[in-house]
Amino acid sequence: MIQTLFETPSAYRLTAAEMADPVPRVEAVLFDFSNTIFQMIDLETWLCRIGTATGRLALLHEQGAVAEISRQLRTAFRLPEVAALQEGRDLSPERHRDAMWGWWGHVDFLRGVEEAAYRELTAPDAWLPYPDTAPTLRSLRARGLRIGIVSDFAWDLRTHLAHHALDDLIDACVISYEQGREKPDPQLFLKACADLGVAPRATLMVGDNPVRDGGATACGLRTYILPAENRTGDRGLADVFRLVT
Repeated sequence: MIQTLFETPSAYRLTAAEMADPVPRVEAVLFDFSNTIFQMIDLETWLCRIGTATGRLALLHEQGAVAEISRQLRTAFRLPEVAALQEGRDLSPERHRDAMWGWWGHVDFLRGVEEAAYRELTAPDAWLPYPDTAPTLRSLRARGLRIGIVSDFAWDLRTHLAHHALDDLIDACVISYEQGREKPDPQLFLKACADLGVAPRATLMVGDNPVRDGGATACGLRTYILPAENRTGDRGLADVFRLVT
């Protein structure tokens, strides 16, 4: 896999004919995973699972407990030493665990139960598809498009796809921890295109981060960026189908 990655060109160069020809129709769609087609369970649910697993559930019943934990998480995340740990955290499981331990150690409720917290973070049912994820993927597949995922993630997100019976709709997954690279590295997008057997110019990348996901434009892909907002309803993925029809 690594050998194939490095054989892929680092940037897409248009030929004279390609520059003169019409832009090709979209044949494949790549999706970011987190906050694009899946989202983590809400904070209170995650904390309740941790509390149940560690005997700390009663602490969450105290007035304002969840709000205080949320405040401590936000405050700790801004600490320079915690922020530094987040850089490159999705390059390997080890770096990600170090980043989480360094962050959660500043939160009273999570201190000392980091292992349980991490199990609940990575559990197959800890990540949920948006209501419009499955319908959009099925519509794209029915139209004959290839579908891939390009994600900065520190463990195998295929477990979440399989848990929700969506794995059969995905033709390729390119995940940062498996490649030792993070977006916007062009190698990730180009590898996904190569795995799908589709030219970059015939591929659409869909994500929520204009820097990381928008980096796909540097290697010839079209890009659609969703608003970076927390959603409890549809993510707005129906627009993706309209873009390729």
